[in-house]
Amino acid sequence: MPKQMKQELRHLYLKRNLWSGVLVGVGIAAFLDEVLFHQLLQWHHFYDKSTRTIGIISDGIFHAFGWFASVSGMFLLADLKSRRGWWGKRWLGGILLGSGAFQLYDGTIQHKWMRIHQIRYVENVYIYDIVWNAIAILLVICGAVLVYRTGQRRQP
Repeated sequence: MPKQMKQELRHLYLKRNLWSGVLVGVGIAAFLDEVLFHQLLQWHHFYDKSTRTIGIISDGIFHAFGWFASVSGMFLLADLKSRRGWWGKRWLGGILLGSGAFQLYDGTIQHKWMRIHQIRYVENVYIYDIVWNAIAILLVICGAVLVYRTGQRRQP
């Protein structure tokens, strides 16, 4: 495919590349959170303000949400591939932006504002909060830079 045509297709599908990456990124962050912190380490459940059974049910619903986001993002990716409009760098930016935004939302809204769960129930949880949110901010910044750079139209 000629370079000019490839560049036009990339810019034609800018939003679709971004949203596919964001959805996959949300799914990855939800999957890692669910598997690492909910199941393997058992540090918390999605909803810890009730019984253990309700906590496990809420984990299942959270896990289903993550899978729904991932599958939706992958359908968009398949569509982009069939149209030859997939742009790996922009898609990666979407993944970083989606996973970081999801993690930041979880760390600030769900952990601190709504208090439906904490990362870990220890005396000094702020160390965990700082690491959690710092990683989220780093992911958002890296994703935003990639999305911004791929959104600029280069002059031939």
